[in-house]
Amino acid sequence: MDGWSGDSSHQHSWVQRESEAGQRSPPKLRPAAVFASANRAAHLEASPLRRTHLGSHLRAGASAGRRKRRRRRLPALPPRLPGPPAATMSASAVFILDVKGKPLISRNYKGDVAMSEIENFMPLLMQREEEGALAPLLSHGRVHFLWIKHSNLYLVATTLKNANASLVYSFLYKTVEVFSEYFKELEEESIRDNFVIVYELLDELMDFGFPQTTDSKILQEYITQQGNKLETGKSRVPPTVTNAVSWRSEGIKYKKNEVFIDVIESVNLLVNANGSVLLSEIVGTIKLKVFLSGMPELRLGLNDRVLFELTGLSGSKNKSVELEDVKFHQCVRLSRFDNDRTISFIPPDGDFELMSYRLSTQVKPLIWIESVIEKFSHSRVEIMVKAKGQFKKQSVANGVEISVPVPSDADSPRFKTSVGSAKYVPEKNVVIWSIKSFPGGKEYLMRAHFGLPSVEKEEVEGRPPIGVKFEIPYFTVSGIQVRYMKIIEKSGYQALPWVRYITQSGDYQLRTS
Repeated sequence: MDGWSGDSSHQHSWVQRESEAGQRSPPKLRPAAVFASANRAAHLEASPLRRTHLGSHLRAGASAGRRKRRRRRLPALPPRLPGPPAATMSASAVFILDVKGKPLISRNYKGDVAMSEIENFMPLLMQREEEGALAPLLSHGRVHFLWIKHSNLYLVATTLKNANASLVYSFLYKTVEVFSEYFKELEEESIRDNFVIVYELLDELMDFGFPQTTDSKILQEYITQQGNKLETGKSRVPPTVTNAVSWRSEGIKYKKNEVFIDVIESVNLLVNANGSVLLSEIVGTIKLKVFLSGMPELRLGLNDRVLFELTGLSGSKNKSVELEDVKFHQCVRLSRFDNDRTISFIPPDGDFELMSYRLSTQVKPLIWIESVIEKFSHSRVEIMVKAKGQFKKQSVANGVEISVPVPSDADSPRFKTSVGSAKYVPEKNVVIWSIKSFPGGKEYLMRAHFGLPSVEKEEVEGRPPIGVKFEIPYFTVSGIQVRYMKIIEKSGYQALPWVRYITQSGDYQLRTS
């Protein structure tokens, strides 16, 4: 009835003007008569643009048919604009295929797409791959295939509609996440061994093409991997499915209430052969492990630059970071964050990822690599690699692995390292130099000697970049900090929050000359 509130005010001003002129007031409007005269069916079936146009005339000139003395006519309605209907999720069916494209399991949600259409997917995929035009969305006639690949499986959703592609892909990735929670490793064998559970999960994850319950912790409350005895007259649906807080059950109790916070940052880096940084970014996640009783409310405070500017804390003494592409778990109150940048939430029980963020900033390479390749008499090659830690001396990088590419026809490897150990992995054509503990500011050397029957082949192949893996505890590149964690629960118990910082390598590569 929102449209009629505008009509009453319009009518009131009209009545006032007519009364001042000494004329009688017009009769009261009848909404049903107005809709009948304007053809209600046409209004409801019109396109969004046409409905907006028609609705404005209904509100502004609702009684135009009764005001004959004004002699005003409504302008002609524009023709209905061509184009697809509004985008919806609406996946018609979901298939899980093996690496050859053979369906392992499928679920038809709407019945508007023939299940035999999936036979066109793999030939279309191979054709596009040969043409070099592979895309995540493939079409065959009126049917669209939205697909992802995980391990040796293809997950494919089919639709006839102009579906919201991002939602479909989010659902497919969420399905992979749920199956991985159940089966640890999602692959062809785990699907074949768990047909019944997979069918049950597909029934609960989606209904008539729309996502339903996708939280694995809630699903595990009533879809278990153990046999269930039949209980007649009892509902198996847990109350969390229908609660306002669907991600947390009521009545949770712990003897010791604790929260563990992990701030994990991955460094993506690409350095060219001249030593210039071509790409650098930080991708961070904040993960929580929650052991709290009841239904607590948590408030997390970070050294967020926008928050500091709002509260007047910005300055040289207070180091802050500007977070980009922030993504939250569904438990976070987004309206509160938009208003005052407060991260307030009722957490799920156990492990979950609270938020993720990205920082596009110039990152100094934490572990710098220099390499020299020497060839002798077209029969052997020697590789010297120097690694230097360019982070704080009090920090230590653990589990460092430096992957150095070597020619595919290399043989007879010999190594000499100042620290750690090196091994040749012929199936990947790399030497992996492993250093268990790498303190900041230190330099180490590794020499490798290979026999090389045909040196010329190396020029044709090119040289892949050197890859580095590492993990530095108690350290963040961006400088992000957890300023506080407030835990509020009606029983008033005391809880202990614990914070740990970790910096690790993401896609960390250094090109060689």
